[in-house]
Amino acid sequence: MNRLSYLLFGLLIAILSLTSVSSLQAQTPAGQQVVSSEPGVSSDHHNHPGGRWEGSPEGIAFSEFNHHFAGVSDMLFGFAELSIALEHPMSVWTRLALPAILGVVGVYNIIWSDHDAWPIGTLSFAETFSGQDREIIEHKFSGIIAIVMAVCEALRRTGRVRHPAWAAPLVFLTLVGSLLLFVHSHANHPGAARIDLHHAVLGGVGVFAGLSKGLASWLPGVSPQVRKWWDVAWGGCVVLFGLLLVVYSE
Repeated sequence: MNRLSYLLFGLLIAILSLTSVSSLQAQTPAGQQVVSSEPGVSSDHHNHPGGRWEGSPEGIAFSEFNHHFAGVSDMLFGFAELSIALEHPMSVWTRLALPAILGVVGVYNIIWSDHDAWPIGTLSFAETFSGQDREIIEHKFSGIIAIVMAVCEALRRTGRVRHPAWAAPLVFLTLVGSLLLFVHSHANHPGAARIDLHHAVLGGVGVFAGLSKGLASWLPGVSPQVRKWWDVAWGGCVVLFGLLLVVYSE
């Protein structure tokens, strides 16, 4: 790993640390402990023993950290994708950054996306996936999407599969996940309107990212130079998507 690789990695880790600390400090009142559900106390995705979870200082800190973590992760593999598109002489890790990081983000979303859902909360597996709370389902589904993309890209980038069709999952699932952002809503949150607007902007950037990757992969009758710039657009959109998540605030 050369100096530029170390610099990018260190910068993004620093951003993650600063955003997580500032989120917890800003959203949790001094001297107040984050409240977790106790056995035998009824609670759901929007409530906790101390009152409403959605929009509470604890809930805001939890949600913002998740968004910031995903944002730093996206920026990291976005820079890796840019380096590949621009043919920058960086280490071999850049080709595997996308599947590795998407895999981590996918597992993180499935486990920690919702404080009261399976496997960390009071809701059982069946209750979590029963469909009663659409927000939980969408969070878990986004984790599954990330893991599927990670597996497909890991197989493709390590040469295990070579057919051009294997580029389709990354493009198709990027578009699916981005379009879901237009209907994903924190309906019970006091700032739901502002959050919905932010998610719509994210969705727009994600759709353009997916289309750019699709054009870079399959646009017929164009020169390699044109494909290169569509790949640059893909990487740039991923970085922008991550930046929008890093500055996310409730």
